[in-house]
Amino acid sequence: MFTGIIEEIGRIRSIRTGSDSCVLTVSAEKILSDMHIGDSIAVNGTCLTVCGFGQHSFSADVMPETMRRTNLGDLKAGSPVNLERAMAANGRFGGHIVSGHIDGTGRIQSLKKEKNAVWVQISANPDVLKYIVEKGSVAIDGISLTVAKISVQDFSVSIIPHTGEETILLKKKSGDTVNLECDIIAKYVEKLCGVQKSSGGITENFLAEHGFL
Repeated sequence: MFTGIIEEIGRIRSIRTGSDSCVLTVSAEKILSDMHIGDSIAVNGTCLTVCGFGQHSFSADVMPETMRRTNLGDLKAGSPVNLERAMAANGRFGGHIVSGHIDGTGRIQSLKKEKNAVWVQISANPDVLKYIVEKGSVAIDGISLTVAKISVQDFSVSIIPHTGEETILLKKKSGDTVNLECDIIAKYVEKLCGVQKSSGGITENFLAEHGFL
Protein backbone atom coordinates (compact mmCIF):
# COMPACT_ATOMS: atom_id res chain seq x y z
CA MET A 1 0.00 0.00 0.00
CA PHE A 2 1.13 3.54 -0.78
CA THR A 3 0.00 7.02 0.26
CA GLY A 4 0.63 9.07 -2.87
CA ILE A 5 3.44 11.12 -1.31
CA ILE A 6 6.25 10.99 -3.88
CA GLU A 7 9.70 10.34 -2.37
CA GLU A 8 11.89 11.16 -5.35
CA ILE A 9 11.98 11.56 -9.10
CA GLY A 10 13.87 8.75 -10.83
CA ARG A 11 14.81 8.31 -14.48
CA ILE A 12 14.38 5.37 -16.79
CA ARG A 13 17.85 3.96 -17.40
CA SER A 14 16.82 1.23 -19.84
CA ILE A 15 13.80 -0.65 -21.16
CA ARG A 16 14.22 -4.26 -22.23
CA THR A 17 11.13 -5.19 -24.20
CA GLY A 18 9.51 -8.45 -25.23
CA SER A 19 6.44 -8.99 -27.38
CA ASP A 20 3.97 -7.91 -24.66
CA SER A 21 6.03 -7.01 -21.63
CA CYS A 22 9.29 -5.42 -20.54
CA VAL A 23 11.86 -4.97 -17.79
CA LEU A 24 12.33 -1.40 -16.59
CA THR A 25 15.59 -0.29 -15.02
CA VAL A 26 15.19 2.94 -13.09
CA SER A 27 17.91 5.22 -11.74
CA ALA A 28 17.23 6.28 -8.15
CA GLU A 29 18.99 7.17 -4.91
CA LYS A 30 16.78 7.72 -1.87
CA ILE A 31 14.48 4.72 -2.24
CA LEU A 32 17.45 2.34 -2.63
CA SER A 33 18.55 2.83 0.97
CA ASP A 34 16.58 -0.12 2.38
CA MET A 35 15.61 -1.99 -0.80
CA HIS A 36 15.21 -5.76 -1.03
CA ILE A 37 14.32 -8.14 -3.86
CA GLY A 38 10.54 -8.46 -3.92
CA ASP A 39 9.85 -4.97 -2.56
CA SER A 40 6.94 -3.02 -4.02
CA ILE A 41 7.78 0.33 -5.63
CA ALA A 42 5.21 2.66 -7.20
CA VAL A 43 6.55 3.94 -10.54
CA ASN A 44 4.26 6.71 -11.76
CA GLY A 45 1.71 5.22 -9.38
CA THR A 46 2.03 1.69 -10.77
CA CYS A 47 2.96 -0.95 -8.20
CA LEU A 48 5.97 -2.89 -9.51
CA THR A 49 8.01 -5.64 -7.85
CA VAL A 50 11.77 -5.22 -7.56
CA CYS A 51 13.56 -8.06 -9.36
CA GLY A 52 17.07 -6.64 -9.07
CA PHE A 53 18.95 -3.56 -7.85
CA GLY A 54 22.40 -2.02 -7.59
CA GLN A 55 23.97 1.09 -6.07
CA HIS A 56 22.14 3.56 -8.29
CA SER A 57 19.20 1.73 -9.90
CA PHE A 58 16.64 -1.03 -9.62
CA SER A 59 14.82 -3.24 -12.13
CA ALA A 60 11.22 -4.45 -12.26
CA ASP A 61 9.25 -6.72 -14.57
CA VAL A 62 6.18 -5.19 -16.21
CA MET A 63 3.47 -7.68 -17.21
CA PRO A 64 1.20 -7.32 -20.28
CA GLU A 65 -1.84 -6.30 -18.20
CA THR A 66 0.18 -3.47 -16.66
CA MET A 67 1.29 -2.30 -20.10
CA ARG A 68 -2.34 -2.21 -21.25
CA ARG A 69 -3.64 -0.36 -18.19
CA THR A 70 -0.94 2.28 -17.71
CA ASN A 71 1.26 4.80 -19.50
CA LEU A 72 4.46 2.84 -18.80
CA GLY A 73 4.55 1.84 -22.46
CA ASP A 74 5.12 5.51 -23.34
CA LEU A 75 8.36 5.70 -21.35
CA LYS A 76 11.81 5.75 -22.93
CA ALA A 77 15.38 5.96 -21.67
CA GLY A 78 15.76 9.25 -19.81
CA SER A 79 12.06 9.68 -18.97
CA PRO A 80 11.51 11.02 -15.42
CA VAL A 81 9.19 9.00 -13.17
CA ASN A 82 7.60 9.48 -9.76
CA LEU A 83 8.83 6.94 -7.17
CA GLU A 84 7.38 5.87 -3.84
CA ARG A 85 8.19 2.93 -1.58
CA ALA A 86 5.39 0.97 0.06
CA MET A 87 4.20 2.63 3.25
CA ALA A 88 6.02 1.60 6.44
CA ALA A 89 3.76 0.45 9.28
CA ASN A 90 5.14 3.20 11.53
CA GLY A 91 4.95 5.95 8.91
CA ARG A 92 2.68 8.97 8.72
CA PHE A 93 -0.35 8.69 6.43
CA GLY A 94 0.19 11.92 4.51
CA GLY A 95 -1.94 11.29 1.42
CA HIS A 96 -4.72 8.72 0.97
CA ILE A 97 -5.00 4.95 0.49
CA VAL A 98 -3.24 4.17 -2.82
CA SER A 99 -2.95 0.55 -3.94
CA GLY A 100 -0.76 1.08 -7.00
CA HIS A 101 -3.34 -0.68 -9.18
CA ILE A 102 -4.11 1.71 -12.02
CA ASP A 103 -7.74 2.10 -13.15
CA GLY A 104 -6.86 3.68 -16.48
CA THR A 105 -5.08 6.57 -18.11
CA GLY A 106 -6.15 10.17 -18.57
CA ARG A 107 -4.93 12.86 -20.92
CA ILE A 108 -3.80 16.34 -19.91
CA GLN A 109 -6.02 18.92 -21.58
CA SER A 110 -4.45 22.08 -20.20
CA LEU A 111 -2.12 23.57 -17.59
CA LYS A 112 -2.99 27.09 -16.42
CA LYS A 113 -1.13 29.13 -13.83
CA GLU A 114 -3.10 30.94 -11.11
CA LYS A 115 -0.82 32.96 -8.82
CA ASN A 116 1.35 30.38 -7.01
CA ALA A 117 -0.66 27.35 -8.21
CA VAL A 118 -1.17 25.57 -11.52
CA TRP A 119 -4.51 24.16 -12.64
CA VAL A 120 -4.23 20.84 -14.45
CA GLN A 121 -7.26 19.66 -16.43
CA ILE A 122 -7.39 15.95 -17.30
CA SER A 123 -9.85 14.08 -19.49
CA ALA A 124 -10.72 10.45 -18.72
CA ASN A 125 -13.12 7.71 -19.74
CA PRO A 126 -16.55 7.52 -18.06
CA ASP A 127 -15.66 4.23 -16.34
CA VAL A 128 -12.92 6.10 -14.46
CA LEU A 129 -14.71 9.43 -13.97
CA LYS A 130 -17.66 7.77 -12.22
CA TYR A 131 -15.43 7.15 -9.18
CA ILE A 132 -14.06 10.70 -9.04
CA VAL A 133 -15.89 13.24 -6.88
CA GLU A 134 -15.28 16.91 -6.15
CA LYS A 135 -13.09 17.36 -3.05
CA GLY A 136 -12.33 13.64 -3.12
CA SER A 137 -8.90 12.08 -3.63
CA VAL A 138 -7.31 10.76 -6.82
CA ALA A 139 -3.81 9.50 -7.57
CA ILE A 140 -2.31 11.01 -10.75
CA ASP A 141 0.93 9.27 -11.75
CA GLY A 142 1.03 8.17 -8.12
CA ILE A 143 0.55 11.66 -6.62
CA SER A 144 -2.20 11.99 -4.03
CA LEU A 145 -4.26 15.01 -5.07
CA THR A 146 -7.60 16.60 -4.25
CA VAL A 147 -10.17 16.93 -7.02
CA ALA A 148 -11.12 20.60 -7.34
CA LYS A 149 -13.55 20.42 -10.28
CA ILE A 150 -15.25 17.69 -12.27
CA SER A 151 -17.42 17.53 -15.39
CA VAL A 152 -18.84 14.72 -17.53
CA GLN A 153 -15.63 14.44 -19.55
CA ASP A 154 -12.79 15.68 -17.33
CA PHE A 155 -11.64 16.82 -13.90
CA SER A 156 -9.17 19.39 -12.56
CA VAL A 157 -6.65 19.60 -9.74
CA SER A 158 -4.66 22.55 -8.45
CA ILE A 159 -0.93 22.00 -7.91
CA ILE A 160 0.96 23.90 -5.23
CA PRO A 161 4.66 24.81 -5.75
CA HIS A 162 6.01 22.02 -3.50
CA THR A 163 4.11 19.32 -5.41
CA GLY A 164 5.23 20.84 -8.70
CA GLU A 165 8.88 20.75 -7.64
CA GLU A 166 8.86 17.26 -6.11
CA THR A 167 6.96 15.41 -8.87
CA ILE A 168 6.91 15.17 -12.66
CA LEU A 169 3.33 16.36 -13.22
CA LEU A 170 4.16 19.96 -14.19
CA LYS A 171 6.94 18.73 -16.47
CA LYS A 172 4.25 17.27 -18.70
CA LYS A 173 2.32 19.13 -21.39
CA SER A 174 -1.11 19.11 -23.01
CA GLY A 175 -1.73 15.78 -24.74
CA ASP A 176 0.49 13.73 -22.41
CA THR A 177 -1.04 10.71 -20.66
CA VAL A 178 -1.13 10.15 -16.90
CA ASN A 179 -1.93 7.09 -14.80
CA LEU A 180 -5.12 7.38 -12.74
CA GLU A 181 -6.10 5.47 -9.63
CA CYS A 182 -9.46 6.33 -8.11
CA ASP A 183 -10.23 6.25 -4.41
CA ILE A 184 -10.46 2.54 -3.58
CA ILE A 185 -13.28 3.12 -1.08
CA ALA A 186 -15.66 4.17 -3.89
CA LYS A 187 -15.05 0.87 -5.73
CA TYR A 188 -15.73 -1.23 -2.65
CA VAL A 189 -18.91 0.72 -1.91
CA GLU A 190 -20.13 0.14 -5.47
CA LYS A 191 -19.41 -3.58 -5.21
CA LEU A 192 -21.09 -3.87 -1.83
CA CYS A 193 -24.18 -1.98 -2.99
CA GLY A 194 -24.51 -4.34 -5.95
CA VAL A 195 -24.32 -7.36 -3.67
CA GLN A 196 -26.80 -5.75 -1.31
CA LYS A 197 -29.39 -5.31 -4.07
CA SER A 198 -29.09 -8.92 -5.21
CA SER A 199 -29.17 -10.35 -1.68
CA GLY A 200 -32.13 -8.41 -0.31
CA GLY A 201 -30.24 -6.09 2.00
CA ILE A 202 -27.45 -5.93 4.55
CA THR A 203 -28.19 -8.25 7.44
CA GLU A 204 -26.08 -9.71 10.25
CA ASN A 205 -25.78 -12.94 8.23
CA PHE A 206 -24.72 -10.99 5.12
CA LEU A 207 -21.97 -9.19 7.06
CA ALA A 208 -20.73 -12.48 8.56
CA GLU A 209 -20.71 -14.26 5.19
CA HIS A 210 -18.60 -11.49 3.61
CA GLY A 211 -16.04 -11.26 6.41
CA PHE A 212 -17.25 -8.10 8.18
CA LEU A 213 -18.11 -9.89 11.45
